[in-house]
Amino acid sequence: MENNEKFEYTYSAQKQEEIESIRRKYLPQEEDKMEKLRRLDKSVEQKATIISIIVGIVGTLIMGFGMCMCIEWSEYISGIIIGITGIVVIVTAYPIYQYVLKKQRKKITPEILRLTDEISNIRS
Repeated sequence: MENNEKFEYTYSAQKQEEIESIRRKYLPQEEDKMEKLRRLDKSVEQKATIISIIVGIVGTLIMGFGMCMCIEWSEYISGIIIGITGIVVIVTAYPIYQYVLKKQRKKITPEILRLTDEISNIRS
């Protein structure tokens, strides 16, 4: 084998695309302003939804325990009281959702307005 012989290999276009796709995953990513706006808006509703679902589930479990007391253990008075307590907790899930949503929107309003102004100015 001579010293001036070299081994050369070229990638196909498909392999080159795959290499670039993998490379992009590891490059530092700058978040697009529109993506950030969507993410912030979604996070507000998501937090309120999660909290209200948890409250609803807890209320359902409390109500179920009260029903169990009535049916299985014949503890009617305490079972009814616990069941009604569970119903009250379930009923508060939606007002809690509204409260958390309002609070989170108020908290995030300055950032949302700043981003919408920047995006609107860019497009104008």
